[in-house]
Order: sequence, then structure tokens, then C-alpha cells
Amino acid sequence: MSDQNPKQLLHLVFGGELEELDDVTFKDLGSLDIVGMYPNYAAAYDAWKGAAQRSVDNAHVRYFIVHLHRLLDPTKPLKAVEA
Repeated sequence: MSDQNPKQLLHLVFGGELEELDDVTFKDLGSLDIVGMYPNYAAAYDAWKGAAQRSVDNAHVRYFIVHLHRLLDPTKPLKAVEA
């Protein structure tokens, strides 16, 4: 693929309020904030950072980046850095 059309590596950014700070159990699955799907880690990171900064006043709210491309093709070896 050319530099103009880089390989698409899907990432999902989502978050919500946790029941406890030391666990990853959400208080209400119905109120999860699905920030969006992104074609690469850099775009997902920017979205994650913005969402996390907007929720800084609530210590129980956490946002996550899920590397969906890894779930779609689990046979591929992982690279050290994918940006």
C-alpha cells in the first residue's frame, strides 16, 4: 500500500463509569460512551485523550482503546509499535 493509503488498523475507543477504581467492571453498561472507530492507533489515541480529559473530574470514569484489528486477525504476530 502506498503512503497515501496506509493499511487500515481498526481501533475502538469507549469508556464509562467503573464500579471500583481497581477493577474494570462498568457501573452501567447501558451508559457506556462509545467514542468511535478509528483507522489507526494515532487517531484512536487522540480521541481517547480528548474523552479522558473531558471526564477528568470523575475519578471513576475510564476510557479504553481496543485494537480491533488484532481481534479480526489473531493469527498475525503482534508488532512492538503500531501507529
